[in-house]
Amino acid sequence: MLETPRLLLRRWREEDVAPLAAVNADPEVMRWIGDGSVRDEQRTRSGIEAVEHEWEAQGFGLFAVEIRSTGELAGFTGLSIPDFLPEVLPAVEAGWRLGRAHWGQGLATEAAAAAVRFGFEDQGLERIVSIAQVGNHASERIMVKLGMHPFGETVDPSCGRRVRIFGLFSDRYVTVTR
Repeated sequence: MLETPRLLLRRWREEDVAPLAAVNADPEVMRWIGDGSVRDEQRTRSGIEAVEHEWEAQGFGLFAVEIRSTGELAGFTGLSIPDFLPEVLPAVEAGWRLGRAHWGQGLATEAAAAAVRFGFEDQGLERIVSIAQVGNHASERIMVKLGMHPFGETVDPSCGRRVRIFGLFSDRYVTVTR
């Protein structure tokens, strides 16, 4: 569990399925994810189960992001292996997805910064990448705020869309955060 001024980043609970399914059912939220398809409750549940398995196997994964003041689930952030893009492997990706009600408040940056810190300081990672579809300027702004720099562009083979890869090495992270 990680805490930030406004957020609690924690492991997943059964009661998170429905609120995350609502986030995943919003076409505007999913616009820049894969082929842009929305996800139903069963697909959301399967995704959470996969994330929990990743926590057990890797020692890291995606955190549920909870608003501390209300207890509301805002979405997720965390670390995962970007298996969908084999050419960047081996790598660990920092990612995030928040419901629209939580956009434009700096919450994604706050959450992702905590996840990156966890990756470097607690997990001892040497490099963290972040991947965004070309045109997803909001995610690219977050990556820049995290201290990441673009280092490549390619096509996501799972959906045929162009993506940009940003990255940050641990030695640079220490320099920019100290």
